[in-house]
Amino acid sequence: MSQKLTFAVGLRGGIPIALGYLSVSFAFGMSAVSKGFPLWAPAVISLTSFTGTGQFVGIDLISASAGFLELAFTLLIINLRYLLMSLSLSQRLDPSIGFLKRMAIAFGNTDEIYAVAMQQEGALNFRYLLGLILSSYAGWVGGTLIGSLASNLLPPAICSALGIAVYAMFIAIIVPPARKYKPVMRIIAIAVFLSCIFYWVPPFNRLSSGWVIIICGVISSAYGAYYFPLKEEQLEGGADHDN
Repeated sequence: MSQKLTFAVGLRGGIPIALGYLSVSFAFGMSAVSKGFPLWAPAVISLTSFTGTGQFVGIDLISASAGFLELAFTLLIINLRYLLMSLSLSQRLDPSIGFLKRMAIAFGNTDEIYAVAMQQEGALNFRYLLGLILSSYAGWVGGTLIGSLASNLLPPAICSALGIAVYAMFIAIIVPPARKYKPVMRIIAIAVFLSCIFYWVPPFNRLSSGWVIIICGVISSAYGAYYFPLKEEQLEGGADHDN
């Protein structure tokens, strides 16, 4: 028998997500302040964005004086996956959920929240999703605020070490699937190869970092979609990806 999806159940389900978000958003707050942002700015960014990768890339581009078009297009490419996740999640929502509530759910839909919500049985009501999102959101914004304040209290050596931890986090995300699935390894290798070209080879190295991210991401993902498309049985988890 499945549990009733209440606001309290959503809050409890979001606690592990919030704890995971704390360390990442803490590093984001410190990183933003170290790049010259005022103490309040990282918290405002987390309050209005709620997208980890996009926020890290965004502050890098802003600190590098990137143009608005470059910034907007880069964040669009990075966050495009949320469109697909929101379309999938919308199929599981209770039909009684109105437009404004759906907009609120779309704002709070992250990779982790989507994964937890989709594991529930039956239609997803607004009370449950609100609890799940608010709990996770509080961890993200709270960690950002703490990181911003701590940036002025911790020694520079520790701040620098925590900044490196952010890159370690992204490596930890891509290494397990790359070791398990050869196509993922090939796609990563293409992205790395293209990135090296744009970093070392003139005149490509004159291109700004935002456009480099867009070009490398689009080319490598397009290569993967064309040469390694997932068949229907693979999407259901019944096929081997090690080809």
